Amino acid sequence: MGQSSKRSPTGLVVHLVCLVQVVYIDRMSMTSRDLLAQTRKEIKEINVQDVSSRIQNNGVVLLDVREKEEWDEGHLPGATLLPRGFLEVRVEKAVPEKDKPVIVYCAGGTRSAYAAKTLQDLGYNDVVSMAGGYGEWKNAGLPFVVPEKLNKNRMARYSRHLKIPEIGEAGQLKLLASKVLLVGAGGLGSPAGVYLAASGVGTLGLIDSDTVDESNLQRQILHWTSSIGVPKVDSARRTLFEVNPDVKVKTYNLRLDASNVLDIFKDYDVIVSGSDNFSTAYLVNDAAVLLKKPVLYGSIFRFDGQMSTFVPYEGPCFRCLYPEPAPADLAPSCDEAGVLGVLPGVVGLIQATEAVKLLLKIGEPLVGRLLVYDALAMTFKSFKTPRRKDCPTCGDNAKIDLNAIGPDACGPAA
Repeated sequence: MGQSSKRSPTGLVVHLVCLVQVVYIDRMSMTSRDLLAQTRKEIKEINVQDVSSRIQNNGVVLLDVREKEEWDEGHLPGATLLPRGFLEVRVEKAVPEKDKPVIVYCAGGTRSAYAAKTLQDLGYNDVVSMAGGYGEWKNAGLPFVVPEKLNKNRMARYSRHLKIPEIGEAGQLKLLASKVLLVGAGGLGSPAGVYLAASGVGTLGLIDSDTVDESNLQRQILHWTSSIGVPKVDSARRTLFEVNPDVKVKTYNLRLDASNVLDIFKDYDVIVSGSDNFSTAYLVNDAAVLLKKPVLYGSIFRFDGQMSTFVPYEGPCFRCLYPEPAPADLAPSCDEAGVLGVLPGVVGLIQATEAVKLLLKIGEPLVGRLLVYDALAMTFKSFKTPRRKDCPTCGDNAKIDLNAIGPDACGPAA
């Protein structure tokens, strides 16, 4: 009887094991050069000129897979840093849409090749690696960015900010480059100014024509007993310098009016309004709308506070809430009605928080909302405040005339 051509089950298993061993031994025998060559066959690479053309189109994601130290020495404009070692665990957050075109680069093109292969394996459909990497990009004379860095002292001062993902070093540098104007160095300007300085806002402007009075010291923490009789802007500048020498303080010892408001406002990113009368509040509002500058509104009265954020044409303005000044008997000043000494701290702190959010473009600001604080009940209530089409400042047929704003009318005091 002839030998059967069928393999026994044991023989089949031995054969499969041998095949696995052959494949394994073949992989193990590959050099790093072989592996890179194999990877490059499975991805698409383009040269730096093609990358330069592609990134002109909106929607292209540019990933830098080098280390942070390399990034700090220079990178392509518009690139996102995502070191190769963290690619698999972070890329889906950085690039959630897998159909978007992605260009990956590194120093010389090796890490980006492996990164492109990884992205393909993760399901990204349009991935290319930049041949030659950042070195070739620079050699070709193409534009690059060298990011500003915090020095050792600033790294220590702002270390708690640097640990927050929404801020980090880039956010802190943005704060240091920002300019915020405080209209009033009194009850609201004091806490707002102190916390904005501590946060590292690079330039603070202060407008106030008053001198420090003993009655101010119960709530205006920018000023000390030794400051009595000193112009408020000078007293405030001294305090803010002690809080943070990084901050440049520009002072305006004058009364804000139609002749100077636009010239002062134009250089600032955000306006913090701490005025204690309706005419100044209207002047601040109307000038800010003309210049499209956001205003952080706050007011205080006895135990109550109000706050809102007015971003021109994205929500209401101050005149949408208060088209006409309230009668003097319904809105007395601090001198007449009094104010809880700690109340400005809460309201001014919220104004400072809103300023940081706007400067960093994070969170949800108080646009279209009026936040009302009751210190006795310890409650916060939020009310929707729509933009009015008939608003004389931001409405459809608005005509702003700064010179038409009348004399001071008593209002919510700061």
